[in-house]
Amino acid sequence: MANGQWYPPEWPDRIRALASGELIPATPRRAATVMLLRDGRDGAGNGALGAPEVHMLRRRASMAFAGGAYAYPGGGVDPRDDDHLVRWAGPTRAWWAARLGVDDEAAAQAIVCAAVRETYEEAGVLLAGPTPETVVGDTTGEDWEADREALVARDLSFADFLDRRGLILRSDLLGAWARWITPEFEPRRYDTFFFVAALPEGQRTRNASTEADRTVWIRPSDAAARYDAGELLMMPPTIATLRALSGYGTPSEALAGASAQDMTPVLAEARLVDDELVLSWPGHDEFTKRIAPGGAR
Repeated sequence: MANGQWYPPEWPDRIRALASGELIPATPRRAATVMLLRDGRDGAGNGALGAPEVHMLRRRASMAFAGGAYAYPGGGVDPRDDDHLVRWAGPTRAWWAARLGVDDEAAAQAIVCAAVRETYEEAGVLLAGPTPETVVGDTTGEDWEADREALVARDLSFADFLDRRGLILRSDLLGAWARWITPEFEPRRYDTFFFVAALPEGQRTRNASTEADRTVWIRPSDAAARYDAGELLMMPPTIATLRALSGYGTPSEALAGASAQDMTPVLAEARLVDDELVLSWPGHDEFTKRIAPGGAR
C-alpha cells in the first residue's frame, strides 16, 4: 500500500454489482463530525506556539465501517436533534440551512446539534455555555459523566440535556468545512457534514468513545505525512480535510477560513473504461483507483 487510504477488498465486487443493477444503493444517513483544534507548541521547549493540532481517534479494528482508520469525533443525527427548538447562540438556523445546503431550519438544527452532541459524547468537549458569550469550563465529574452516558444510550435527548443544565448551544463556535457522502456501493452510507472548532479554554479531551481504541493530538501536516508513508489509515474525506487544515497557523485562522470552504457534496463515482473500473472522487484526483477485471490496483 503506497499510502494509508482505507480501501475495503469487497469494493470491486460491490461496484460491479451496482453497475449491473444488482445492488440497490442504501439511503445515506445524515451525520456530523468535528475537527477539534488546539494551539500547538513549536517543539523548542520555550513555550512558544507552533502549528495547531487536531484531535483524532482511531476506530477499533472490529468496527464494521472503517475499522482501524483514524477519524474525528462524530456520528449520526439523532431524530430528536430537531424535535423542538434548543437554546441557541450564533448564526440563525436559517443561515445554517443555507450554509449547509439543506432544505429547512429543522434539518440545520439537527446537523449542528449532532456536531456538538457527538463531540461531547466521544471527546468530552462541549460547545455550549450558560450565556451566548460563554462556554462551560469543565465537563468532568460524576454528574457530567452520567449525563454523557445517558446521551450515548439515547436515554436523554440533547435538547433536554441543555435545558436541564441551563445551557445554550454555541453554533458560532463551529465553522462548516466540507460535506462528503459515502459511495453508493457501500452498505452503510452517511451524508457527513465536517465542521471545525477550537478547543474551549479549560476543557480537555479524552477518549470517551466505545468505538475508538486510542486518541491523539497531532499536527494536520504530520498526520498527512504519516498517511502518505502508509503509517496511518484514513478515509478520503479525512485526509482531504487534513491537507486543507495544514495551511492554517492557528485554530482561529482555520475557523475564520471555514466560510471560504466549498460545501458542495463530494460523492465517489465509478465508471467502466475498457473493462476496467475507475473509482474517483470529483475534485480529489489523489484518491482515484483503477480496478482491473481481477481485482484492484
